[in-house]
Amino acid sequence: MTRTAAEIGRTEAGPRPLPDLVTQSTAVEPKLVDTVLDNGLRVIVAQRSTVPMVEFRLTVPFAGERPEHAAQAELLSATLLAGTAKRTMVELDSDLARVGAALSVGVDPEHLSLSWSGLVDGLDLQLDVLADLLTGAAYPEQEVYRERERLVSSISLMRSQPGTIAREALQRHRYGDHPFTREVPTEEAAAAVTVEDVRELHRRAVLPRGSVLVVVGDVEPQQAVDRIAAKLAEWKSDAGAVEMPQLPDISGGDLRLVDRPGAVQSQLRLSTQAVPRTDPRYPALQMANVAFGGFFSSRVVENLREDKGYTYSVHSMFEFTPGKATLILSGDTASEVTAPAVLEARYELGRMCLVPPTESEVDTVRRYLVGSLSIGVSSQAGLASNLAGLASVGLGADWLWAHPDRLRQVTVEQIAEAAAEFFRPTAWTGVVVGDAATLEAPLRALGGVVLS
Repeated sequence: MTRTAAEIGRTEAGPRPLPDLVTQSTAVEPKLVDTVLDNGLRVIVAQRSTVPMVEFRLTVPFAGERPEHAAQAELLSATLLAGTAKRTMVELDSDLARVGAALSVGVDPEHLSLSWSGLVDGLDLQLDVLADLLTGAAYPEQEVYRERERLVSSISLMRSQPGTIAREALQRHRYGDHPFTREVPTEEAAAAVTVEDVRELHRRAVLPRGSVLVVVGDVEPQQAVDRIAAKLAEWKSDAGAVEMPQLPDISGGDLRLVDRPGAVQSQLRLSTQAVPRTDPRYPALQMANVAFGGFFSSRVVENLREDKGYTYSVHSMFEFTPGKATLILSGDTASEVTAPAVLEARYELGRMCLVPPTESEVDTVRRYLVGSLSIGVSSQAGLASNLAGLASVGLGADWLWAHPDRLRQVTVEQIAEAAAEFFRPTAWTGVVVGDAATLEAPLRALGGVVLS
């Protein structure tokens, strides 16, 4: 027999009362060293002795303005671990496995990233391997060309995915042909990459000056910095790592309908210019965004998912780049309810301006954000990722530890001001990806939609 939640909570004496919320705890600030080595590498080491492990996050600015950069960068990230002048790929894997480590490499239009965790007793070996990769990666010809074939064959599949189509359409709509938009290379560019292209890219762009290494674990910070400085002393260059050119600000305007013939679902992506974390308006805007669409109890989720059933998942989030930030609202809907979903999304944007979050909403959002931040930095991995993300946009640990107090000090009035400034429907633009034959007429009836 199925019982409702209310029935489960009912007793002979009546419904069980909910317990009071306990006072929120605040994460303990760790002992930390943040310094720049002689080779220009910024090193952040935090002591978090919860387990005898250590987490590493290396972020290298890795932008490129040439059209072929994305393909070359993808192949470099795929073959960086294929061997060095001192170690074969098997030897690299074996050395890391001996200390419980498995290194992963990723790349995007802005950064090359290396991340891993390992036993703290194997710290020196892990640093040896890192130095070997940074100064002596071999990029074996056979591995590079094998990965090139795999990349070429996978690009068409990647570009056929609705999420990828929507992301590329949004990026082009917001930024035109800016290098930031080149997240997936073309098949032609990938097929043209040579092993020497990859090796030259490493020599030219995998540089310490401007890069950031974050280490979190059961270590004494200054001693760890000294060991890192000694191990990475040969990774050096007079040039600095390549930063992404400044992005233009987003202007509000029409939505662009991008045709995906025969699609039974549509992808809705709306965006507006926001402010970076250093802006004094950021805490209020962050809270306004969570109330709008940043968690499951938000307004847009309540409307589009819970009330209307237009989408299974819809959310609003920040996207940060050096010195700037944007907001993105994302959701997927069935074709027959795409136009109503767009209408309701616009309605919720306008409602944020006219009916800003109440004290009850603000209190819930505040507890959610402070609690999420506390949980997010409680583990070694979470703290390392948070510090690396902040460092990539020029911020340090001081910002992280001061942020809960900033959130606690935000008033309902400040959130209302942020909502009125940033959630005006006319300040947003974006794309709808779907079957134009089905969507064009109902979207045109709404107004403010153009066919791509």
